Amino acid sequence: MTERRIRKIVGGSVAYDGAGVKLVRVFGHEEVKDFDPFLLLDAFDSEDPDEYTKGFPWHPHRGIETVTYLIHGQIAHGDSLGNTGNILDGGCQWMTAGSGIIHQEMPQAVDRLLGAQLWINLPRSSKMTEPAYRDITSDTVPVVQDGQSTVRVISGSYRGTAGPVAGDYVRTDYLDVSLLPGVRREFPCDPQLTVFCYLVEGSAHFDRHAGAVPARRAVLMGSGECVSVEAAEEGVRFLLIAGKPLHEPIAWGGPIVMNTREELHQAFKELDEGSFIR
Repeated sequence: MTERRIRKIVGGSVAYDGAGVKLVRVFGHEEVKDFDPFLLLDAFDSEDPDEYTKGFPWHPHRGIETVTYLIHGQIAHGDSLGNTGNILDGGCQWMTAGSGIIHQEMPQAVDRLLGAQLWINLPRSSKMTEPAYRDITSDTVPVVQDGQSTVRVISGSYRGTAGPVAGDYVRTDYLDVSLLPGVRREFPCDPQLTVFCYLVEGSAHFDRHAGAVPARRAVLMGSGECVSVEAAEEGVRFLLIAGKPLHEPIAWGGPIVMNTREELHQAFKELDEGSFIR
C-alpha cells in the first residue's frame, strides 16, 4: 500500500469561546479547504476549572454536525430537542444540527478536562435535515488491542470492528489510538478521503524521512492508501479522523455554516424573528 506523506502540520492557537472557555483552536476558517469536510477542531486540556467551567451557554447551530469526544472529564448537555445528559470519560456526543438546534455544553469541575470537539460540514442536500442527537457512552465504544496498541473505534471501523456510528451524512472514521514507545502501525484508508491525526499526548513519526511530531499538533496527510505511524520514545496517543471531502462552497457565520451568503443571512434572520427552530 502507498503510504501517505505529511502534507501539512498545524498547531493552532489559544482561543476563548463560549462564556470564556480556554481552548486550542487547532484548525478553523483558514484551513477549511485543506481539511474538507472537516471545518474546525477545538482541543481542550486543562487541570484548572476556572479555564472551562463558564462553559458554552445556549447557542444555535445549523448546517453542520458537532462531535464532542471526552477522554477524561464531564460535560453537561441540554438542547432544544429536549435531550439532557452528561458526556463522561470515553464518551462522545454526536449532534446533527441540520435545519437548526439550540444547545448548551457546560464542562464540570474535575481534576482534568481532556478532549476535543470536531465540526463536520453537512452536504448541501442535507443542510436542512432533521436535527438529531446521539449519546455515545464509553461502554458502547469497541476497543481493539494487541498488547502494543489500543484503538477505540468511535466511528467507522478498524480491522473489521465497527464503531457505534458511521456518520449518516459524511461517513467518518474516528479512532482514538494509543501506541507504546517504538511501535509502528499502518491504518488503511480510502485514497479519496481527507485524513488527519491530532496528537493528544506524546509524539510520533508520520513520515519515515521526517522528525517526530509533538503533542497538540494536527498532521494533515497527503494522498495514499494508508497512514503509517511510529510512536517516539515516550509513546503516543492520537485521534485519527477521515472523511470524504464535499468540494462545496462554504458560507460561515459563527455557529452556522451554509453554502451561500443568502442562506446564512436567512438563518440569522430566523434567529432574530424566533423562527429558527423548525
